[in-house]
Amino acid sequence: MEGIGVGKEDTIYRTRFAEHEDIVREKTWKILCDGFFQKFIPENAVLLDLGAGDGKFIRNIKVKKKIAADLSPHVLELKGEGIEVIQAPAHELSLHMNSKVDCVFMSNFLEHMNSKKMVLDVLAECYKILNPGGQVIVLQPNVRYAGAAYWDYIDHHVALTEHSLVEALEICGFKVTKLIPRFLPYTAKSTGGSLVHTFGDILVKLYLKLPFLWRFFGAQTLAIGKKEL
Repeated sequence: MEGIGVGKEDTIYRTRFAEHEDIVREKTWKILCDGFFQKFIPENAVLLDLGAGDGKFIRNIKVKKKIAADLSPHVLELKGEGIEVIQAPAHELSLHMNSKVDCVFMSNFLEHMNSKKMVLDVLAECYKILNPGGQVIVLQPNVRYAGAAYWDYIDHHVALTEHSLVEALEICGFKVTKLIPRFLPYTAKSTGGSLVHTFGDILVKLYLKLPFLWRFFGAQTLAIGKKEL
């Protein structure tokens, strides 16, 4: 994350979620990876998880090679699971990589940037580190649907909607191949809409199969951008 400062942000993420909420987050990410994201990510891909944090996504997705990028010290714990770790600012990733990747994934990341210029810098860097035909997958809270709750977190700096996210991707050279303006509920906090807290494990899987529900509960946007050949 790049916003408040590495030390403070690490403290924020160590204390933001209670133990039972972390268990719920783990269950949610496994369901999301198995039931949704995996169909967009080939198992023979090299994937970089930008803002990987505690690795809830990257540990549950199936790919040939996993790279976790984050400035927070706790990302180093992922090394023990065979995941390559890069600790570098998101707008300087290419300086710390020996080869390109097939997919960049980021979840709840861009709102932590200090400015919209930095959002563009990060997306431009994603474009740079992708192989031709590679893609960036962005799961992003949408201020249009989250409303004032978007600002309930002290480390949120930049407000984005589905339109500004698409514009940013296109400015940086991506062709947007998929856009779901309202996909997942906003937060993993038990008081505010976690999929598992709201629906339970079994109904989460059902939720993913019934897109008409997304327009009522979804406050996060999913966008996929492709680096064309």
